[in-house]
Amino acid sequence: MRSTPVQGPRIAVLGLGEAGGAIANDLVAAGARLRGYDPKVPAPPGVVDTGSEAEAARGSDLVLSVNSASAAVDALRAGLAGTPPGCLWADLNTASPGVKRRLGVIAEEAGIDFVDVSLMATVPGRGLRTPMLVSGPGARRYAELLRPLGARADVLDGPPGLAAERKLLRSVFYKGLAAAVVEALEAARAAGCEDWLRENISEELTRASAATLDRLVEGSHRHAVRRTVEMQAAADMLDDLDVPPLIATASRDVLRRLARAVESPGPPQ
Repeated sequence: MRSTPVQGPRIAVLGLGEAGGAIANDLVAAGARLRGYDPKVPAPPGVVDTGSEAEAARGSDLVLSVNSASAAVDALRAGLAGTPPGCLWADLNTASPGVKRRLGVIAEEAGIDFVDVSLMATVPGRGLRTPMLVSGPGARRYAELLRPLGARADVLDGPPGLAAERKLLRSVFYKGLAAAVVEALEAARAAGCEDWLRENISEELTRASAATLDRLVEGSHRHAVRRTVEMQAAADMLDDLDVPPLIATASRDVLRRLARAVESPGPPQ
């Protein structure tokens, strides 16, 4: 007696650029049945090319919106006409928690489950195995659908917007750190000592630990007044080097705010 082969889930991918294309390729390799839509990028091999969001979503178990934060709401509204009952809509775009909550409301009003997905690392080279945080009413079902295909999805118990909040909080640190490094090295290049500063930054990052985090936070509060003056001097130096002191002045302003809080403590409790 012949056994009927088990078919993979039916998944629509909206947005087939660098991230969406990599995820789509991995899903095809894992046995999922894919339909795709992108107004500018043709579908890769194994993905049925369609002419609209609604056409791509038709008959799907899961829709992955991987276009852009600015297009997320329009993509959902356009796709609803083809989204069948019981389908799960997942938004993988880097949008604000407020936008994710709005998407959740639109999906709920349409009678479909929504999941807020935050990609926690760059997708090229990782594809479907990019670490993800997921929240919202469809989060557990999303993980159950994609984990067997190779996805790394950590479920957060909470509403849409929670996963986006976690990612963007991390972005304040990590992208801010990257911006500080870029600005410092640009200034060092102008001053003729880029190699020296690059080695210094590398050593600091290599030695970093939990104690480093405590020292950064506590030191910023304790020495806010002195460090405000120091960062003003750093900003003046960057101006002299014809390097816009965007991070230096932002650091000065944060320290100035901390200094004011120290000088004007609240009433005793």
